[in-house]
Amino acid sequence: MEISTSNITLFAATLLIGLVAGLCFTWGNAVTPGVGQLEDMGYLQSFQKMNRSIENPLFFAVFFGSFFVGIVTVITNRGISPTHFWLVVIAIAIYFFGVVLVTVFGNVPLNQLLDKTDLINSTTGQLRTLRENFEKPWNRFHSIRVVSATISFALLIVAGIVK
Repeated sequence: MEISTSNITLFAATLLIGLVAGLCFTWGNAVTPGVGQLEDMGYLQSFQKMNRSIENPLFFAVFFGSFFVGIVTVITNRGISPTHFWLVVIAIAIYFFGVVLVTVFGNVPLNQLLDKTDLINSTTGQLRTLRENFEKPWNRFHSIRVVSATISFALLIVAGIVK
């Protein structure tokens, strides 16, 4: 196999999107069901702390880097074959719409709402209402991210095979 720019960018995009797919899968498969069993205060405090912890340079580099490396991958993989090219384009489009945009316009506003809330000084009723307004929509958006990231990852793997 020849080491070319197209191979390197495809490898990098596949790796980065694979990391995001794994994070999304694990978060949806273990983290949210686990904290979902907590009472309202514990659930909301856990999510506040996890959301604050995940906002770090490494996460942002992988999460947004996936899309930017994906764009470079589309550009560098144009001449390989039509099937290969369209697999890469579709994978990156699904990642952008189903992971990046869903995160930015779905999950992040909910995270910001939770982050701005003073949980300690909230009443039991306020905590229950906040959780009701947060948990189901957040999980619904996250399910879209899990499916989208997994499909994107799988398509990039197939693109690496179908050259």
